Amino acid sequence: MTHSTERERTGSEPPEWAPPEFLPPVGPVVREDGSLHYSGISYALPPGFRPLQLDLWVPAGGGRHPVVVWIHGGAWQFGDRRYLPPTLETDAVYDALLEAGIAVASIDYRLAGEAVFPAQLQDAKSAVRYLRRHAAQLGLDVERFGVWGESAGGHLAALLALTAGRAEQEGDPVVGEPVDSVRAAVDWYGVSDLTTMPKLEVPPDVSLPPGTADPIEQLLGGTTPERARSASPVTYVNADAPPFLLIHGTDDVPVPLEQSSLLHAALLAAGAQSELVTVEGAGHIFVGAPDIPALIARSVAFLTQHLREENR
Repeated sequence: MTHSTERERTGSEPPEWAPPEFLPPVGPVVREDGSLHYSGISYALPPGFRPLQLDLWVPAGGGRHPVVVWIHGGAWQFGDRRYLPPTLETDAVYDALLEAGIAVASIDYRLAGEAVFPAQLQDAKSAVRYLRRHAAQLGLDVERFGVWGESAGGHLAALLALTAGRAEQEGDPVVGEPVDSVRAAVDWYGVSDLTTMPKLEVPPDVSLPPGTADPIEQLLGGTTPERARSASPVTYVNADAPPFLLIHGTDDVPVPLEQSSLLHAALLAAGAQSELVTVEGAGHIFVGAPDIPALIARSVAFLTQHLREENR
């Protein structure tokens, strides 16, 4: 529709932007254990981009459940809400959270080849707001939100936890309600300071898809220190940060252990709560880790502790 026909139809100038659409969830599938599975919910439609979707699992039983937003990895360039890292059993994270009575939403977000930062963070914020907006229908407790991510998703999870209510990280127009805050964050081997990250060196025996760029350069749309700082979780550490659990392998090459150590130290220095768990001999995505189910259990226990009803 042209501007002239829009003006004739409405009697006014068309808006310069179209706000994201929030479509109501469709009915769920009831699983054998009584839990509910909502598949492919469109939580936002950013103008000019594909619909952004999430999958939601809600524990069996009535009432309002705490919920954790899961953010996938993939160097900000790849990945999908439907798949966990290959080192994890299928649905291992989702099932562990459900068994603990916690709902879990696995979200898609715009990849770096589609949009530069902060689009990815804005999408994560939109997912939190969508779930809060529809919490009554979905059986969620608006006061008990957590976030958990791995690799690039760990980076975004940390940013989400640390930037609640910060107007400079919002889209245009600034969205105010529902709030985008979370009460606990689990960050598996995520980047915390892009200014100190070494350039990714791809082994000669590894082939990447055509057109693959340096992950950080593509995420930022450039290499300026200002852009790197604006996308670094350590930039936003403050005393009001929610509790963090950081888990990282000692032999991680793509994202060195130093990245989690930096964030852990910054959180403690600011007076926030942080736990750092190092996995001896483990590489990226916990390759070589002796007991990945134990790491999942540790993460779920942390989230359960901080999302309890009595902590509202």
